[in-house]
Amino acid sequence: MSHCNVPALIEPQVEMGSVDEAENKTLFKLEEDAKQTKEASLMEQGSLSPIFPQHITKSPKNSVLKSIKIVILSNKLNLLLPFGPLAILVHYMIDSKGWVFLLSLIGITPLAERLGYATEQLAFYTGPTVGGLLNATFGNVTELIISIFALKNGMIRVVQLTLLGSILSNMLLVLGCAFFCGGLVFHQKDQVFDKGLAVVNSGLLLMAVMGILFPAVLHYTHSEVHAGSSELALSRFSSCIMLIAYAAYLFFQLKSQSSSYSPLEQETNQNEEASDEDEDPEISKWESIIWLSILTAWVSLLSGYLVDAIEGASVSWNIPIAFISVILLPIVGNAAEHAGAIMFAMKDKLDLSLGVAIGSSIQISMFAVPFCVVIGWMMGEQMDLNFQLFETAMLFITVIVVAFFLQVGKVAFKIDNGNLEPTTDGDLCMYMQEGTSNYFKGLMLILCYLIVAASFFVHEDPQQG
Repeated sequence: MSHCNVPALIEPQVEMGSVDEAENKTLFKLEEDAKQTKEASLMEQGSLSPIFPQHITKSPKNSVLKSIKIVILSNKLNLLLPFGPLAILVHYMIDSKGWVFLLSLIGITPLAERLGYATEQLAFYTGPTVGGLLNATFGNVTELIISIFALKNGMIRVVQLTLLGSILSNMLLVLGCAFFCGGLVFHQKDQVFDKGLAVVNSGLLLMAVMGILFPAVLHYTHSEVHAGSSELALSRFSSCIMLIAYAAYLFFQLKSQSSSYSPLEQETNQNEEASDEDEDPEISKWESIIWLSILTAWVSLLSGYLVDAIEGASVSWNIPIAFISVILLPIVGNAAEHAGAIMFAMKDKLDLSLGVAIGSSIQISMFAVPFCVVIGWMMGEQMDLNFQLFETAMLFITVIVVAFFLQVGKVAFKIDNGNLEPTTDGDLCMYMQEGTSNYFKGLMLILCYLIVAASFFVHEDPQQG
């Protein structure tokens, strides 16, 4: 960190006398000791996370009708919920695959958003660290359920393309919209995010690409020791390694790097008074768990009809299965992440936006993809990491592009009320290496996603089914 023309900010006040100064220091020390004692007591009781201090959450007591009103009737997107039962009726009465797929797709959209809401409510009782993990898990549960149903039906390519599409959607569309919307709201400055988390996330994404790239390279170079079996064995071994790496990443994130959550702590302290209503949960912990169970079961039911209708919809609409799997399905499944990332970016909480978008991509690439390989292994399906040359190249280039957009730059900061704030004033500032974003970067990511979507629209998958 280099400094530029920083004058002395604090001058010693000798005239006040040593007695008053000693009294002030003593009072300050007593207040700090009392605060530390209170936090230690709360931590022993389990009500305060050692990683992220939080206020004591008051659990609301809602009746069944009020809980239904809050979860189901409070969101206009839930007007799409009747499309789910309608898809089931069409399946048994008309058996039109195109209509069943379309209605199921629309019906799952509000369910994915409500899953995100219920997870957010549960996060009030688990703390933000565990809550962030829950949000990433249940934010991707739609893709996981669809993938498992497709895997059960032997549709390995649909599984691979759906998971690939979810990674591309999160990295390009979700993150791009977050950068774009946040940049428009704060167009007078560059938004800043933590460089350390960005570097770690980029490294994990590159590791995921390596795990997916090598089986494809082995296949297309015809250099297998045992033709047909070495590729599958490598995929299963790499999947186990990727699952171990993801477990280590969770431990690193939740335990070893607790200091990385300090920006979240500062944001919460600054906004706690202004947004008390937003900081209180609307439903209780057990209500959140029950609603998560109900919504997950309903998503599972609709996913079965959705997967059964994919091939029929592709024929009736004359649209490639690759486009349906890579573009249409992930947009629906990522509805919760999409809304959350944009909302955080518009509140100048870019670290949270990155956590949602890139964190979700990491979980799919490092957990969901190898998990499906292992589940397929148990089912007797030859699910591997060979996503074919076109798809693997698309993923590799996307990760490289996003990694370049997440690279750090030199940002000028000033001291404002004891906090570091970005500034354009060169007379009183200090420079730090931080990640920056603006609406132009967001627009470029969105345009890259449009190129990806157009590529899959004209791409004929050599191994459909």
